[in-house]
Amino acid sequence: MGWVEHAVWWQVYPLGFVGAADEAPADAPVDSHRLRRLVDWLDYARDLGVSGIALGPVFASSTHGYDTTDHLAIDPRLGTLDDFRTLVDAAHERGLRVLLDGVFNHVGRAHPLVASDPSLFARADDGSFAVFEGHDALVTFDHGSPAVAELVTGVMNHWLDLGADGWRLDAAYAVPPSFWEPVLAAVRERHPDVYVVGEVIHGDYPAIVAESGFDSVTQYELWKATWSAIATRNWWELAWTLDRHSAFVEVFAPWTFVGNHDVTRIASQLDDDALLGHALAVLFTVGGTPAVYYGDEQAFRGVKEERFGGDDAIRPAFPASPAELAPDGWWAYRLHQELIGLRRRHPWLHRATTRTIELTNEHLLYEARAGDDALLVALNLADEPWDPPVADAQVLAGAGPQVPPRGWAVLTATA
Repeated sequence: MGWVEHAVWWQVYPLGFVGAADEAPADAPVDSHRLRRLVDWLDYARDLGVSGIALGPVFASSTHGYDTTDHLAIDPRLGTLDDFRTLVDAAHERGLRVLLDGVFNHVGRAHPLVASDPSLFARADDGSFAVFEGHDALVTFDHGSPAVAELVTGVMNHWLDLGADGWRLDAAYAVPPSFWEPVLAAVRERHPDVYVVGEVIHGDYPAIVAESGFDSVTQYELWKATWSAIATRNWWELAWTLDRHSAFVEVFAPWTFVGNHDVTRIASQLDDDALLGHALAVLFTVGGTPAVYYGDEQAFRGVKEERFGGDDAIRPAFPASPAELAPDGWWAYRLHQELIGLRRRHPWLHRATTRTIELTNEHLLYEARAGDDALLVALNLADEPWDPPVADAQVLAGAGPQVPPRGWAVLTATA
């Protein structure tokens, strides 16, 4: 699956993107075809430098997309199967892969199978349906049932047959890893180039990958350490996490990110536009498969809140075309282009490990290396310029070799 080495994803939450997240499915206009709106953004994504579109839920659901009511139908708020085919074809014409979001831990309580085939679902101690993390509307599958494995295999193959290139498996951390191994073996028998990433928040990432057969899992440890280290001027946190990350990279290529549909936006976490480059420099120079959450490339802000509707700020609607974006975010788009371009020119970074060379609260210099290929990343949170200990430095991105106050640089040099 050589294409994954070059993969950089633009992650989009479709119901939010088209402004349909607060709309009831029954109220969706019959002729809306809103999924096609994404076609008008594919050139924008391609020019950003990404190689694929990672779609959030597109299947029929009751509310936010993660309460599926029909795994084989496009959500009427987004459009039709023809709209999906149009989007996939248009993406492929531009060289962009398409990743789908599969919710196979649970379904919405309104899913017909809950009533017609209750044997597919797990039970709580009192005999009622088991639910996901206390949400009564989300009924959990019985992952010990062969019928559930057969159902999931069939759904995954169905959409791959229609042109999808891979799957993000939602709430994979809540499903026994052993469930996935035979399912993915059957899927790969039919689609050997499929890419599968599991949503895993914490735990033994390498063991989960080995037991499940995933290609990757979401690297939440690195996400947290990146924004936290920058926000608190504590590079020690990131350096420690990079050592763990390198151990993961020896086994698999983690899905890396600084934002997604479930977390406060990176621009709000840092609350200082000047610091965004530090987070992106880390994202695009360490091992893994990077993903950019739509809007982060325009420095959108948004805070996730633990309340009903608390995701609205991080799942906004986009305008009809890129020309309608506000002008004050394009600097962030260009910054993403610069670093994604660096990543695409150095595909070996996909499996690079890191070595810390210099470390203080405010200064971090690390080497990213894979075999004979290497580069240096200098990150300066201090209010004074910094001369990192490098010789014969060539600047690949950022400002250096003397790194300006609160600045960063990607260098090729010896240390």
